[in-house]
Amino acid sequence: MTDQAWILIAVLVVVLVVVGAVALTTGRRRRGPTTLPPEDVSPYEVDQPPAAGASAPVVTAPEEPAPPETPAPTLERPEPVAGRMQRLRARLARSGTIGQTLLSILSRGDLAENDWEEIEETLLLADVGVGPTTELMDKLRTETKVLGTSDAEQVRAVLRRELLELVDPTMDRVLHVEPAIGDDGQPHPATVLVVGVNGTGKTTTVGKLARLLVAEDHDVVLGAADTFRAAAADQLSTWGARVGVPVVRSEREGADPAAVAFDAVKEGRGAGADVVLVDTAGRLQNKAGLMDELGKIKRVMSRQAPVREVLLVLDATTGQNGMRQAEVFSQAVDITGIVLTKLDGTAKGGIVVAVQRELGVPVKFVGLGEGPDDLAPFEPEEFVDALLS
Repeated sequence: MTDQAWILIAVLVVVLVVVGAVALTTGRRRRGPTTLPPEDVSPYEVDQPPAAGASAPVVTAPEEPAPPETPAPTLERPEPVAGRMQRLRARLARSGTIGQTLLSILSRGDLAENDWEEIEETLLLADVGVGPTTELMDKLRTETKVLGTSDAEQVRAVLRRELLELVDPTMDRVLHVEPAIGDDGQPHPATVLVVGVNGTGKTTTVGKLARLLVAEDHDVVLGAADTFRAAAADQLSTWGARVGVPVVRSEREGADPAAVAFDAVKEGRGAGADVVLVDTAGRLQNKAGLMDELGKIKRVMSRQAPVREVLLVLDATTGQNGMRQAEVFSQAVDITGIVLTKLDGTAKGGIVVAVQRELGVPVKFVGLGEGPDDLAPFEPEEFVDALLS
C-alpha cells in the first residue's frame, strides 16, 4: 500500500474515536444523575406489611364532612278564634252605613212621610229584602209613636232590638265537626263540603277555615276537588303547608272531582283526622250539569263518611244576585250554612237578614278582610252593634 493510503486510514480512525467520545458525553448529560423514586403519597395511612405472626395492617379512612342539616319548616300558629270578632269589629263597622243613615233620619223628631220612605229605601239598598224591610218599618213606626220621643239613644235601642230579631240569634250557627259514627260503629271524620260560584273567594275561604279549625286543635285533611284549575289545587296546597295540613289532590287536570273528594275522605279516615274539608270548582247556578255534579260529589263522599256540613260561600257585595245563587245551590245539595265574604267596607250587610229569611239557613262565618285569619264565626249581637256603631 502507498503512503497516501495509510495516511487516509489513520485520519478515519481518529475521526471515529472523536465522534464516539462526543456521543458518549452527550448521552450522559441528557440522562442526568440517577435518583431514587419518591415515596408514594396516599390519602390513607397504611402500616408497612407486618412481619410473620403480626396483626393485619390498620387502614383509616378520612372522615366525610357531615351534610348540612335542612331546617324543618316553621309552621304558622293561627290566631285563636276567641276575640277575632272583637279585633275585626272596626272593619265590620265600615258597613255601618245602614245604622248611621237610619239614626240620622230617626233622630229628626216628628217624621214626615218622606222620612219614612227614605228609611225604607235605605233598608232596601242594604239588601235587607222586601219582606224583612216591611216588618222593620211597621215596628219602627209603632215604637216611635208609643215612645213619643226623638231621642237618638232611645231610637237606637229600638232599632238595635228589631235588627237583632231580624238577624235571629236563635239560629244554630255551630260548625258541626263532631266525629260521626258509621254503620260499623267506628268514628269517622266530620266531612264539610264547600260550594259556591266563581269569584266568591271559595278556595281562600277553605284555607282560612282550615286555619280556624287548627286553632281549635282539630286534625284536618283538605281535598282539592276543583280539578278544572291546577292553580286552585296549588293554592290550597299552599294554605295547607302553612299550618301542616295535608292536601289530597289529583295531578291530572280535569280528573273526576267526586273521585278526589272520595279519596280525601278515605285519607282522613285512615289518618284518624277530625275534619275533612273539600273544596269544589266554582260554578254558575244556571248550569244544570255542573249543579248535578255537586250532588254526585256529595253522594260519593257519603260512601266513606256522612257529610256533616255543606257551606255555601257568598260574596256580600252581590246583593240579591247572591240570593238567587243561594236558592239554586240549596236545591242541589241541601245547604247547612252560609259563609259571607267581603263583608268589610260594604253597605250590603242586610244580605245576612235576607238570605237567612229566604233559606232558613244560618250565616255561620263572615270574611272581613284579606288576612289569613280574617274569617270569624258570625255573632249576631256583634254584627248588629257594628252596624250601629
